[in-house]
Parts: sequence; C-alpha cells; structure tokens
Amino acid sequence: MKSILIALILSCPLWAFSQENEGVIRYLMTQNWAKKIAAVDYISQQQKDKSSYMAGNDSEWKKYTTLYFNATETKYEDSEEEAEEREYQYAWKKEAFWIKRDYANNKTYDVISMLGNVYIVEDTIAKIDWKILNEMKEVAGHVCMNATYKDSITLHNVTAWFALDMPMNAGPERFNGLPGCILEVDINDGAVVLSADKIEMKKLDQEMALPKKKVKGKKVDESGYQKRLQEHYTLKRKNQEPPFWGLRY
Repeated sequence: MKSILIALILSCPLWAFSQENEGVIRYLMTQNWAKKIAAVDYISQQQKDKSSYMAGNDSEWKKYTTLYFNATETKYEDSEEEAEEREYQYAWKKEAFWIKRDYANNKTYDVISMLGNVYIVEDTIAKIDWKILNEMKEVAGHVCMNATYKDSITLHNVTAWFALDMPMNAGPERFNGLPGCILEVDINDGAVVLSADKIEMKKLDQEMALPKKKVKGKKVDESGYQKRLQEHYTLKRKNQEPPFWGLRY
C-alpha cells in the first residue's frame, strides 16, 4: 500500500497549488552543540568531551525562521521573533541571509553570510539526491513522509519530512526538491533540527520582495559556493578543528 502511495505522490505536479494558496511557515531551528561535535568524525573523543564540557548548560539554542511561499516562488529568512528568553541581550549585528527560489524559471538568488564574507549565489536550482523512504509522521498538523541524503561536502546525514498534502518542492534553508513541502529537517540525529510549528495560509503583500538596499557581496554560481565550502571543510579536517565557526551550522 505504501509503495502505491509513494508512486502517486511522485506522479503529482510539484507546483499544483493555485494562486490563492500562499502563506507563511514558521520553523523552530534548534542547534545542539554537543551533538554537532559528536557528529564530527575526525575529532578525538577527548576533544569532543572537552568541547561538550566547555559548552555546559549552553549546549542548545533556538531561533525562528520563516518561509514565505506562493504558487511559483519562495523566500526564506531568519525571523525577528525570539524563540527563547535570554538572560543576557547581545547586540549582535544581523547577518545578511535569505534564500530565494523562483520555481517557474528554475532560478535561485541566495544571500549567505559565510566565513566572514557575504556570498550572492545566482544559478539554476541545485538538485539534491534524495532517497524517499516510507515512514510517516505528523508535523504541524500535516501527514509527512521522510526522505534522506548525505551531503558530499559537509558529510551531514539529513532526514527530511515532507507534507503529502502540500505538493510543492519547497523547504527551509537550502533544502528542496521533494514532492511535498518540507516541514521538518533533522541533521546528524538531532544536531540541528528545523521543525514547522505554525503554518498560516494568507495573501502575501511585500513579503516575497527583496530588500531595496543593494547587498554587497561576492557573486558566485552554485559550483563556486560549493567550492568555497569544500575548501573550508578540507582545511578544518586537516587541522582537526570543528568546522562550525563562520557557518550557519
């Protein structure tokens, strides 16, 4: 029965939503430092234990992110809404970040702060080699099916849960390409988890628009972005250092 259901899902058009189907998805992004360190295979157990000890009670932190969507486009960015109360308020400068997808024209326009620089990634939408499985669970009131893949550069093991009743191949961060909107992502068994906790169908106004102020950054295509990421991970592996500093996760 499940194999038949998967076949039906895969046969559905990726953007079957009408123009009236647009809205906002809020995701809770949770990062766990101890689990992130545990997933680094080239660091010794002694280093992992020391890092976890130094993190102490601050091993986990949360924030909200937002995905705006309509029939042909999505825009994803960090939310201004706080996900947790903080004992101390830090005046961090907000980094330039958004992920824009134009599915009608197969185009991407991403602005990503990485390793002290801002990269503007313009290219066709990169394909992810997902393996669709047949487990199911509910996320934010929607029945979801899971899919997995392993990133060839970061070596992250990624599990995504996509909604069977939302036939669009969108998702949070740079994850997309499944026959349903991705409502949850688990990276390295809980090291980083993004889970939709609020979905609001509504008519959008200017939310999909890009900022009027021009962003200064280095323009690259997808291969150029991936090359910079590969250089960073190669260096960190050589030096046996955690790769997370200067990256989103």
